[in-house]
Amino acid sequence: MQIRDQMNGSFTDVIQFPTFIQKSHSKSLFVRERPITIRLMNGYISFILNYRMFQVMRFAVQEINNSSLILPNVSLGYEIFDHCSDTFNFQAILNMISRNGSIQVLRCVNEYVSKVIAVAGPFRSMESMTVAPLFAMNLIPMVNYGSSSSVLSDKWKYPSFLRTTASNKDLIQLIILIIQHFNWNWVAFVSSGDENSQNGLQLFKSKLKDTKICLAYAKELNEMSDHYEILQQLEDLSIEVIIVFARQSSAVAFIKSAIKHNIHSKVWIAGDSWSLNKNLPRLSGIKAIGTIIGITETVMPLPGFKDFVYLSHTQRNNRPTTCEQTPSGRTCNQACDLCSDVSPEEIIGENPSYSFATYSAIYAMAHALHNLLLCDIKGCSDNVTVYPFMLLQELKRSNFTILNRHIEFDSNGDPTCTSYAIVFWNQSGQAQKVGSYETDPAVDVPFSINNTKIHWYADQVPVARCSPECSEGFAKKKDGLHQCCFQCNVCPGMTYVNYTDNPYSCINCRKTEWSKPGSTFCTQRSVEYIPFTDPVAITLMFSTGVLLALTLAIVILFALNYDKPVVKSAGGPMCFLLLGCLSASSISVFFFFGKPTVTNCVLRYFLFLLFYTVCLGCFAVRSFQIVCIFKMATKFPKIHSWWVKHNGQWWLIAIVFVLQLLLLTTVFTASPPTPVNDMTSYRDQIILKCAMSRTVIMFLLLTIVLASLCFIFSYMGKDLPKNYNESKAITLYLLFLILTWITFCTASILYHGKYLQLFNAMSVLSSSYSILFCYFLPKCYIIIFQPQKNTQQHFQGIIQRYTQNISSK
Repeated sequence: MQIRDQMNGSFTDVIQFPTFIQKSHSKSLFVRERPITIRLMNGYISFILNYRMFQVMRFAVQEINNSSLILPNVSLGYEIFDHCSDTFNFQAILNMISRNGSIQVLRCVNEYVSKVIAVAGPFRSMESMTVAPLFAMNLIPMVNYGSSSSVLSDKWKYPSFLRTTASNKDLIQLIILIIQHFNWNWVAFVSSGDENSQNGLQLFKSKLKDTKICLAYAKELNEMSDHYEILQQLEDLSIEVIIVFARQSSAVAFIKSAIKHNIHSKVWIAGDSWSLNKNLPRLSGIKAIGTIIGITETVMPLPGFKDFVYLSHTQRNNRPTTCEQTPSGRTCNQACDLCSDVSPEEIIGENPSYSFATYSAIYAMAHALHNLLLCDIKGCSDNVTVYPFMLLQELKRSNFTILNRHIEFDSNGDPTCTSYAIVFWNQSGQAQKVGSYETDPAVDVPFSINNTKIHWYADQVPVARCSPECSEGFAKKKDGLHQCCFQCNVCPGMTYVNYTDNPYSCINCRKTEWSKPGSTFCTQRSVEYIPFTDPVAITLMFSTGVLLALTLAIVILFALNYDKPVVKSAGGPMCFLLLGCLSASSISVFFFFGKPTVTNCVLRYFLFLLFYTVCLGCFAVRSFQIVCIFKMATKFPKIHSWWVKHNGQWWLIAIVFVLQLLLLTTVFTASPPTPVNDMTSYRDQIILKCAMSRTVIMFLLLTIVLASLCFIFSYMGKDLPKNYNESKAITLYLLFLILTWITFCTASILYHGKYLQLFNAMSVLSSSYSILFCYFLPKCYIIIFQPQKNTQQHFQGIIQRYTQNISSK
């Protein structure tokens, strides 16, 4: 195959260029240049940027054509035109998809070969979206180097579109990672009216939904924008971080306005279009506006490109400058007024952001052609007809490495592996690399920033937040439209705030958990009850054992002295009933310890209330008997005679016992004391205790009535003989009893902890001991230590003296 080079003219006013891989009828791939000449609209700087990309394309084509490893004996050709106006460019595009001057529709793609078989470009997203459907009609592959709008990833709309540059979704993700890295959440997004910027804004808004970042302000720049008003609005909203994701010309004009209007101490995040701008860092006052952090694709040096630029410049200077000076006017098809003014240094020093994308786009098409043409080290096959759809399929399977970078496309036509650099505009005006971001999932640390390399205007990372972060344990209360603006309210006790799931509400702890005010977690409550091993419990159980032993000793002593006056005066056989019931009621103390169950809840109250009520009944009867003997016998002899004849005391005690038994059985059957978990008394404890129903007043009523009768009868016998006055002993006992239970009731009102059960057990034990000490032990003392008083004569003498005193009155 032949190599035909027809670059005899000068380059025109290029802003963006599509490069077409074209196959001639003689099956040679040749170079053809037919740009449309229009005036440059974006200025000299934009021209140099695009002119550099054009030179990179030429450099890649020359490398491939000079290589014996890829497409040997085959020359790539290209036709280039300036895509800066749809009005002028549709004619050229329609010409490219035509065949013999006409466009055939509704033809199978394997039957139609257009004028070109592949396209590189155009640069901007809107231009790509405009022309891509036309090339997709015949599945002519477009390998793009500059259009980053994520809309172009939609293969239903753009089935033949691929790109070697990054998609906006990765660029926006990197911007969000930078914001999150520095813990900022109050930012502005300044865009321009082009498709790429607007797509970036939409992606930014959509990705913010899963973050804690708030878009405080968004503005589109255009030719009519009032930069001062925009900057003033940013100041009024106290926005410290400004993302400028706009085309280079709009971004440059906006930054110049910020310098002009003395905007200070901001963080500017530059999009890839201007992050490596060479002129802005040189402006006076650029350092005063704050810190500029940019994102760009990692710059890949192109070995040999510098020499190529210098050589091209030399060759261009040696060529004729007008068409009349060329041997053939048909090859003089360009009029580039600015090309001769561009020095090699300007080209080499221009923004290299898109150089590798352009370079790799040409190589991707070359590798696909290499495979389709069945090329090997000897050459390529002459018997293969290359259809555009075949090249598209092969491009989708691209998998090669160039300059240590892997080139491969995903199902959306986007590069699978893209490397980004995070740059900081340092004090010397250079874009210093301070971090990186890799989209390759195989990379262990895809995102990193070296904070020490960034010199902030305030010597520390700026704070960019609508509201200061709440202290630990404080929930946020939204203040306004943005979630980043909030007030801080402390979470009350028994609640906590979970900053991961929902920082805007205080969550109630579970019933088995608790928390202090201002907590971020709940703690398990401790379960409290009195175990048998508790020292106080052991003491009380030992005291109960002592009481039972004393009761048994008194029973034996009274049995041995049963016929003696002291025993008879104490009640005779009633003493043994009294001591037996006292022992039975004291056993209830053992059921106040250990983990509460239905059984021990019932027994602790049933035993005490039943048998202690019998004790009170015995004392009530005994008090009544004493009054009857000394007073009623003389005043009401018939009543006294009936009482003695029919054993009224035993009937009364039996009635008390049966009545209390019925009450307890009825109430405990209907609503027995049950173990409950008290979760309201203490926030950090669960108190295990026995709960009594409100019907407890029914069987307490009988106990209270008996105690009142005891007290009344005892008071009535206050003037009885001193040595024979049982009423005084009973009165003293009742005072101890009343004092004991008043103390317990007071404690139960003021205290609700686990030791309340100890107080209850102590009250039961105290009630039992008060009977022993006030009623029985004095009699035991007389029996043991004063036997002379334990005689019939002694008691008769006391009674006679009392009777005489009563008679004399």
